[in-house]
Amino acid sequence: MKQFDVTGHEPSLLPEGAKWKLVWSDEFDGTTLDRTKWDYRMSMMQKVHPAWTDKGVYLDGKSNAVFTLLEEDGRPVSSQLQTGYNFMDEPVKQTKFGGDHLQWPIGKLKENLYTHTFGYYECRCRLQQKPGWWSAFWMQSPVIGASLDAAYTGAEIDIMECFEKGKVVAHNAFVGGYGQDMKNLHAGGMDNLDDGFHRFGVLWEETGYTFYIDGVENGRIDGHVSHCPEFILISTEVKGYRHESHEPVKEAYESLGDTFLVDYVRVFDRMDP
Repeated sequence: MKQFDVTGHEPSLLPEGAKWKLVWSDEFDGTTLDRTKWDYRMSMMQKVHPAWTDKGVYLDGKSNAVFTLLEEDGRPVSSQLQTGYNFMDEPVKQTKFGGDHLQWPIGKLKENLYTHTFGYYECRCRLQQKPGWWSAFWMQSPVIGASLDAAYTGAEIDIMECFEKGKVVAHNAFVGGYGQDMKNLHAGGMDNLDDGFHRFGVLWEETGYTFYIDGVENGRIDGHVSHCPEFILISTEVKGYRHESHEPVKEAYESLGDTFLVDYVRVFDRMDP
């Protein structure tokens, strides 16, 4: 990997053998989240998610976005940020088709803030320190699962997922949506990461996805390749809400106040020789 310097900030580590151009980034400078770049994800699969809040992220003035496990209405919650929207997430509101009682079974569509295709995507972050919640850096197509052609309607690309302190599970490429047609390929993963900051990246090419941790290749997926624009997510979530009981686990209450820190998110395009 080679170093790419960003004035006044930690450098990126980029794959060798190419010239790279920075095309999008957030260094999380200042004290106010840039809402032209990020929105809070509040709903999933047409339901407002009880684990998510729009109050769980602040900038610390030291170039970090701080995600916090906090309590609202007596329950532990946290935040997810995204640069775009999945068309199946927004809750449906009753309408009519002209004068007819017919309705498309999706919510109101939103204009994406930022989507992109092939390139190198990198996040430098410090993982959460306590159990009861988890963190992730990933990408998703706005129309994932709308067809059987993953190249046309995209994938979920999981660059980093941390469910336990110091452990990053295998990177994933999900296609086909989140139902009967879902398919998955995975590769890599790492245990025993220390408590400091780490860089997680993916080189997304027409032939596949190559994943990196701290500048070292950590797995490759050669299938399920999306060829459509995708948006970026930085997410945290309380454990338990996805279980049948939809209740937070005991450890979430015990971990209130814990933080997940994000130093930067950057997107690079490969330059033609």
